[in-house]
Amino acid sequence: MLAGLSPNGQSQFKGSGAPERVMVATIDGIVTLGRNAGVAWDVASRSLEGSHISCITVLEKEGLIFAGLHGDGLFASADGGATWQRKVNGLASTHVFTVADHEEDGQTVLYAGVEPAALYRSTDLGESWQELSNLKAVPGNDTWTFPGPPHQPHVKQVTFDPSSPDSIIASVEQGALLRSDDRGQTWHEITGYDQDDDTNYKDVHRVVLRPSNANEWFVPGGEGLHYTPDAGQTWERIPKPGAHIGYPDAFLFSPVDDSVAFIAGGIDSPGHWRETHTANAAIAKSTDSGRTWRLLKEGLPDYLHDNVEAMTMYSWLGGYSIFAATTGGDVFLSENEGEAWTQIASGLAPVSKVGHYRLLAPGAAAH
Repeated sequence: MLAGLSPNGQSQFKGSGAPERVMVATIDGIVTLGRNAGVAWDVASRSLEGSHISCITVLEKEGLIFAGLHGDGLFASADGGATWQRKVNGLASTHVFTVADHEEDGQTVLYAGVEPAALYRSTDLGESWQELSNLKAVPGNDTWTFPGPPHQPHVKQVTFDPSSPDSIIASVEQGALLRSDDRGQTWHEITGYDQDDDTNYKDVHRVVLRPSNANEWFVPGGEGLHYTPDAGQTWERIPKPGAHIGYPDAFLFSPVDDSVAFIAGGIDSPGHWRETHTANAAIAKSTDSGRTWRLLKEGLPDYLHDNVEAMTMYSWLGGYSIFAATTGGDVFLSENEGEAWTQIASGLAPVSKVGHYRLLAPGAAAH
């Protein structure tokens, strides 16, 4: 009964009962929290110390855990995180942003999104990787970039359409929302969500499909939350969730009722954090399919200086838990559909996408 909590990794987990362990991706390795006597949470173990972890993905059936690292490639564990082996055969990048698994023709296929923006595929559980090179041939790829040094774009998230088993959706930060309908052999760009006066150029964080209707997409990004009811044909921009969250990333649907959703993020983008040194973050909940949002407050700080950089849901028959982690190294847990939260860890190394934590550190200098 294990969950992962990482900025760009798997965000939905299932088990036979309430979670007993959660692996937290920090800038100083993976910290595994365990529930002590079924109540309190403590640090159970640490692994891959000294490495900045971008993503954690768990393959329960295969008994494997994958960790994508910022600067050191990809590692896998076959013993619950006790030991790790590097899995970079065929990977030309050392910064693995995300790893996603997909069942194709009865087998588990892995996809790894990296920086500079590229996508790799593995049919042997990460032993070898092949680049889907046509992703970089999409017209306009010369405009892809990223605000922070080294200004390289990356494939931040990979999403699969359950109604179309050969389809892959890739979120390029920043520069494009891409779709392939032939398992990554060819790609086309989906447009219409962006506007000429956007501050953040085509800043796509992830695509989340509504479980009961795969044509409904929710796309959090640098310009807020976008929604399409028809798989990218038409778009609308949803006002700041909770009248507060202007830079959303995490987005989760309830496994019980997908009219219920959760979102988290800062009041504005990291470009502002460079000056204010605060994310003023929040978590919000919708009970009407994302039309309106209510800020969740009970058990959370009245003022959340750090950003919520990771949020994960763990579900089982009869309930679900939500974990959230911040750039300040705090981990929060809700076991009643987000209505109340408990801080289960503090003082961990930051949980952060690339250098976000630096902008929010006490005494950070503007740059």
